[in-house]
Amino acid sequence: MAEKKTMEDDSKKFSKHLLGKTIVSKAGKRFGEVGDLVFETKSGEIIHIVVNNPTPYIEKMDLEKDKQGRVLIPFSSVIAMGDFMVIAEEDII
Repeated sequence: MAEKKTMEDDSKKFSKHLLGKTIVSKAGKRFGEVGDLVFETKSGEIIHIVVNNPTPYIEKMDLEKDKQGRVLIPFSSVIAMGDFMVIAEEDII
């Protein structure tokens, strides 16, 4: 039997589909890849994206880092998710 798909299904993404996606700015600058997501346990709200393989460009920015020294990007700066995770660079500096 065919699986019924609703409009709501298209607006939801599983975290496993986000991991490994390339993070880019609206202008096309590459920042790295989605390594992990940091979320608030009580509300379930995603707070940060942990960047894997950060580019020299993002390393020069004075962004927050976790205890392991990995760069964190505020999830609130995400403006689109598809083949890439697109962020508004002006929201992180």
